[in-house]
Amino acid sequence: MNVVILCAGFATRMYPLTRHFPKPLLEVAGRPVLDYLLDQVMALPEICSVHIVSNDRFFEHFKDWRDNHQAAGRFGRVEVLVHNDKTTDNEHRLGAAGDLQLALRMIGRPSRVLVSGGDNIYRFSLTPLGRTFLSSDRHYIVALPETRIENLRKTGVLELDQCDRVVRLHEKPAQPLSHWVCPPLYFFQPSVWRVLDSFLQTSANHDAPGNFLDYLCQQEEVTAFRLEAGRRLDIGSIESYHRADRELRDGQE
Repeated sequence: MNVVILCAGFATRMYPLTRHFPKPLLEVAGRPVLDYLLDQVMALPEICSVHIVSNDRFFEHFKDWRDNHQAAGRFGRVEVLVHNDKTTDNEHRLGAAGDLQLALRMIGRPSRVLVSGGDNIYRFSLTPLGRTFLSSDRHYIVALPETRIENLRKTGVLELDQCDRVVRLHEKPAQPLSHWVCPPLYFFQPSVWRVLDSFLQTSANHDAPGNFLDYLCQQEEVTAFRLEAGRRLDIGSIESYHRADRELRDGQE
């Protein structure tokens, strides 16, 4: 299984913190956000390589991060590569789907792939999810509970059937159909190569990853891991960044 971590956003909502520094490398409780995800990824079975997609503005930051970790032996035998999508500003970004396509082309041969955003800290283990995925022929996503209506209206809300199959994913719905939200964490089978190419040819909205997921679940079977007690720390604003920092610092005491 290969891993793709999408880190090419410009995080304009978090200026001035992120005007000259990438959000996934901001420190939370003394460690870069990306380090928490890296720890979980390295614990997964059968990892071949990790592909981090950056924009041009922050490419050297991610290269330095990769080189320092590699020199310290953090990656073991897993190859970690950083790719530059060549975008220089928010108005010309490729979007999540475009950056995912870039990473898949770098991987080359269709294979199973775990895709994650680089600005989330997951407060649940990825290892049992990875094992289930590797023993299956289906795509999987994660479903987390969210009861606050104002939060449901700001994210991707899942419509699931009784067997946990994803019927649709609704981005920022005014009237949410469920209390299940989908963080940017996806387990894709090799067929995602073909479906993504089709999506990019037919869709005009390549930005939010949920747009591609909604397309995928209408083409192929996508199943949700319902994690009743699952949580994530989404570093989406300066307020949520400081809240995550306080929570993890308190947990260290």
